[in-house]
Amino acid sequence: MIEPTVTMPPKRVRRAPVRRPEPPRGTAGAVAAVRFPVLAVVFVCAACGLVYELELVALASYLIGDSVTQASVVLSVMVFAMGVGSLLAKRLRCRAAVGFGLVEAGLALVGGCSAMVLYAAFAWLGESRYVVVAFSLAVGVLIGAEIPLLMALIQRSAGQPSGRSGRQAPTREQDDAAGTVADLFAADYVGALVGGLAFPFLLLPWLGQLTGALVTGAVNAVAGGGLVLWVFRRDLTTRSRALLVAVNVSVLAVLATATVLVDDFEQAARRAVYGERVRVAVQTELQEVVVTGGLDGPPDLFLDGRLRVSGEDEYRYHEALVHPAMNGAHTRVLIVGGGDGMAAREVLRYPGARSVTVVELDPGVVRLARTDPALARLNAQAFRDPRVRVVHADAFHWLRGATALVQERYDVVISDLPDPGITPSTKLYAQEFYGLVARVLTRTGRFAVHAGSVTDRPRTYWTVDATLRAAGFATRPYSASGRTPGFAAGPDRADRAGDTGRGPDDWGFLLAVPGSRPPALGLAADAPRLRSLGGVTLDAAARRAERGRVAELPPSTLVHPRYGG
Repeated sequence: MIEPTVTMPPKRVRRAPVRRPEPPRGTAGAVAAVRFPVLAVVFVCAACGLVYELELVALASYLIGDSVTQASVVLSVMVFAMGVGSLLAKRLRCRAAVGFGLVEAGLALVGGCSAMVLYAAFAWLGESRYVVVAFSLAVGVLIGAEIPLLMALIQRSAGQPSGRSGRQAPTREQDDAAGTVADLFAADYVGALVGGLAFPFLLLPWLGQLTGALVTGAVNAVAGGGLVLWVFRRDLTTRSRALLVAVNVSVLAVLATATVLVDDFEQAARRAVYGERVRVAVQTELQEVVVTGGLDGPPDLFLDGRLRVSGEDEYRYHEALVHPAMNGAHTRVLIVGGGDGMAAREVLRYPGARSVTVVELDPGVVRLARTDPALARLNAQAFRDPRVRVVHADAFHWLRGATALVQERYDVVISDLPDPGITPSTKLYAQEFYGLVARVLTRTGRFAVHAGSVTDRPRTYWTVDATLRAAGFATRPYSASGRTPGFAAGPDRADRAGDTGRGPDDWGFLLAVPGSRPPALGLAADAPRLRSLGGVTLDAAARRAERGRVAELPPSTLVHPRYGG
């Protein structure tokens, strides 16, 4: 008999719940404990790094000139070096704590001392271009190594390996690591913002470039060294801890010593640049102003290291600039620039000049020209004359407002500005600016422009001519010879203070009037007796300028400046 087979239902096996392995004890707490100190230090180091960067750009622009070129060189070299630093940091991951500490100490020393070394190279060696590139490379490499080393430290604190094998679903700890990376970059970017704003609004006006860089380096060293020696102290051996303490103390000692001696260093460097007869040296909100020479002799005025007025022969420049423009109605005169008062002095020699408006950006220059005995004597106390009104404003924006209001027009406008190759003044040689000048001139008004050297930089000079004509002016070129006081130099600083070489031997000017008929060169009937100008001199000056004409040049505009060469 066959017994029936009874099929039993499958017995359910109760599976034990799958539990993920517990993370190493203290992992979450370790990450939380180091995250906020790390973010704070990243914030501080990012701010310091951007201060180093801006300080290099600012000082290179001041010492070498052409801020666009200097900013491009510093930024591009530094960004490239940051990539190199990130790659080099791989070799330090096994000793991330001591590596980060040494990187921050090196960055504090290099960045903090960069301004002093750069200024010393300029003052005593006469060459600072290669020093700028070298510091950009060094600072960039050190900044680039920061984030990779910090990530290695955080991963080690969380008990995570630096890499993964195979494809796995992201764990909570890995998600936290990704969030930590986001936090690091956020702190880095916010710190850069704070550093970028602190440099022009706090460090530069309060401490200056040299002291500001040294203080920034000290803050950098304290932040970086404190993080490693306190938060990551367990990752350090006794020898590594002693090394970091010794290195950071040495760096802080060097920075502190340099800060104490910075005034003596500045005086010595200034004597090396300007000579032994430095009488006044002030840092205004915009530039460094230095006056050399004795109280009884003719003074020399330097603005940001560039000789602006040579007391011995400045009359050649100012007489040639002002008096041809005064041949006609000259009741109301506008001077753009001219904070030294020399152009105003020449205008005030005309009894018919009833109103003289000087638009100067830097109040410190006007204050010095008014109060310094030698400068005030040289400009014949021009700023104390009741006919003179001084406006402290950007000439472009001031003229734009004046043309909108249409309150006053001028018989004569005189542009007494640095060479158009100097980047900050480039917009005041643009077609748009000349268009604003045309709107404030009377129908018979005249516009005199200093346009750089005819012989040394003919392309720049004739670009100014082409720009004036594009703005609706007819022009008459002319030049004046003499030992140049630094107006026609351009970005290469060929005639900066301390150069032994001789700069260009002429100044180039353009006399412009609205319309298509070029003005005649001559002197007004009530012109005072001049030391350097006469009818024959003006005719020769016009012929000399015309001989070097460069044709078919495009005008310079705000969006396409053409004065770089």
